[in-house]
Amino acid sequence: MTAELELRELCGQIVVGGFEGAELPEDMRRALSEGRRGGIILFSRNAPDVESVHELCSKIVDAARDEFPPYIGVDQEGGRVSRLPEPVLELPAMREFGKIGDPALVKRAALALGRELSAIGINLDFAPVLDVDSNPENPVIGDRSFGRDPDTVARLGRAFIEGLQAGGVMACGKHFPGHGDTTKDSHVDLPQVNHDKQRLDTVELPPFRTASLRGVQAMMSAHVVYQELDPGRPATLSRKICTTLLRNEIGFKGVLFSDCLQMRALSDRWPIEETSVAAVRAGCDVLLVCHDFDVQERAHAALVARAEADPQFRARCNDAVTRSLRARRQQPPRPVPSRNALASVFGSDEARAVVATFKG
Repeated sequence: MTAELELRELCGQIVVGGFEGAELPEDMRRALSEGRRGGIILFSRNAPDVESVHELCSKIVDAARDEFPPYIGVDQEGGRVSRLPEPVLELPAMREFGKIGDPALVKRAALALGRELSAIGINLDFAPVLDVDSNPENPVIGDRSFGRDPDTVARLGRAFIEGLQAGGVMACGKHFPGHGDTTKDSHVDLPQVNHDKQRLDTVELPPFRTASLRGVQAMMSAHVVYQELDPGRPATLSRKICTTLLRNEIGFKGVLFSDCLQMRALSDRWPIEETSVAAVRAGCDVLLVCHDFDVQERAHAALVARAEADPQFRARCNDAVTRSLRARRQQPPRPVPSRNALASVFGSDEARAVVATFKG
């Protein structure tokens, strides 16, 4: 599948980028059309209203070549991490679902959300959070987690995954192998977890194991150092974690995304040329570079240079892109054809029922 790709295209399919504004920039349009991007991640800055997002997704699809259907992803978790405006279904924080503890409700909510996202043209949601909220001092996870009990997080995470994927959107469980027991936010610093493997097997890993067994299509790595697994090396850059633990021990067969390589946990310590190559070598299939086009280009150039010089690294890129393209070809973005068709998707009985559960 990937043997026929030029090296520039092969490495380009590993990079997913972001940009400012509600219009697709010309440099990003060209990168998609030339195969130098595997897709786009959207944020609130790209979403002044739902009609604009739908139009943007349609333009992204049109820009990408037919053989490279793009990821169009978004962090639409619910609660404080929700990038899209009304009338997209406004889910509460996952902690509120955890308090009710009803997997059927979670699945219904995720199914309704998935149908709406799919109609807009989004084929990937970076949700659910599978981190266990085990540390009250955690500055970044908190109410984004289903709760403090691993079994609750596993059961409700599985339900969210099943609902979202039934709604036509790939789910991405995050942040492997667990960001719940940190005291630092990896957006601004590099957290460290000192628990041994036995503790991780008991608390942090069960939700990810369950998600893997139940067919989650993607996961995201954590920019967190797990001292007992790989001293001094963040999970995103660790082959022991991304490959030995996640692939070989847990048996995950889906697509592994890096968290954004521009987050300061990494970018304050290593240049993008190092982290991009290290993340792919570790086992990441897709690299998120969410903000700057020039940084995305530097990551792409570094991957090309390494693949040219190192046949083993090129083979790793082939493996990553084969897995990624398989997922995207099975679940390409399909924005509905008109604004009228889009408007008809929102406010379904299912969505209203979910909202009423919390407002009642």
